[in-house]
Formats: sequence, C-alpha cells, structure tokens
Amino acid sequence: MTLRVVVQPTVLDPEDVPDNTGTAYPEPFKAFVKGRIRKKLGDALGLKNFGVNLSTLLPGAYSSVRHWHSKQDEFIYVVEGELVLITNSGKHRLSAGMTAGFPAGKADGHHLFNESNSPARYLEVGDRTEGDEGTYPDNDLKAVKTETGWVFTHKNGKPY
Repeated sequence: MTLRVVVQPTVLDPEDVPDNTGTAYPEPFKAFVKGRIRKKLGDALGLKNFGVNLSTLLPGAYSSVRHWHSKQDEFIYVVEGELVLITNSGKHRLSAGMTAGFPAGKADGHHLFNESNSPARYLEVGDRTEGDEGTYPDNDLKAVKTETGWVFTHKNGKPY
C-alpha cells in the first residue's frame, strides 16, 4: 500500500486557480450572479476559518443577491475597475484601491454591481461561521450556513 500525502501550497499564482462561475442560490436567484467569476484562493490554500475569493464581475453583473449576515464579517478590496456598492443608504462608487466592510449583525443589505463597460476585479474576505444566517431584504430568500454548506429557503422556512 502506498501512502499518498496531499500538500497544500503556501504560495500560488491566482491565475492558476480555476474559475468558478457556480452558485448555491436556488432558482430563480442564480441569474443574479450570471457574469460573476470567482477564484477561491482561500480554498486553494487550505484555509478553514475564512474564505478569500478573487472575483471578477463582467459588465452588467452582480456579486450576489443583496444581503447581510448575522454572524459573518465581510470585507472587499477593489483590485481593478469600478464597481457600484448598493446598500440601504443607496449607491456608492468604488474604484481600484477602495475598500468596504460589512460587520456581522448589521442589517445593511449590500451587493456590488458592475455598471461599467469593462470587467472589474475585487478581493472578498469572509469568515465561515457555522449557524450564520443570510437575510435578503429585497427577496423571499433566507440562507443558513451549515456544516455542509449554505441551505436556502423561503423566508417562511419552506424549501426551494
């Protein structure tokens, strides 16, 4: 019997990480993130406590359905291009080098939108707290983080 050892890299080129265009959102919410491409850097590096994604939004694309988290802090850093951050207080333009943060439990629904004619890239960081809940103020959607991933339901708890 041969013992196989898997070694996680400590250094990598983000371009070597596969593009991920999938989503756990149920229908009809999958369309919200069409045009979002993620490189799951944290997963590629074996990180367990928080996720790091290098994400690209193509023109006209959204980062997510507008939401906020009960237990998860989120942070973004715009690497390239220009994005519009949409929150409860309105629209905010973000350009390369700008950051935004979303503290856990703050009921300020947010998402990013690329209204430019060029792709925009940003780094997103969030923790992976089990039991976190995602609230979607504009839609009949609720999410709970479980050991196996996100579970999405209607706001009344009925499964999709």
